[in-house]
Amino acid sequence: MESMIQVHLSKLLGERRMKIAELSRQTGVSQHALLKLYHEKLDGVRFDTLEKICKVLSCQVSDLLEYVPQDQQQQHLQQEQAKPLSP
Repeated sequence: MESMIQVHLSKLLGERRMKIAELSRQTGVSQHALLKLYHEKLDGVRFDTLEKICKVLSCQVSDLLEYVPQDQQQQHLQQEQAKPLSP
């Protein structure tokens, strides 16, 4: 069974009212790399990158990344599809 790693960078930045550009400035990680992480468009991430992000955001890796088994992904998608559209 396949699984997925979800990235919660958007949530963490939103809670701190921080933009990608500011995180890039404080971590030294390129905006391009952070945007790929933000949009979950990457195949992997370096430990030193995670360390820099967690240091600046004062969080744990588990706050940033979450393992979600495939069956839970499908269950979440079904729940989202069952919600009525709001006008």
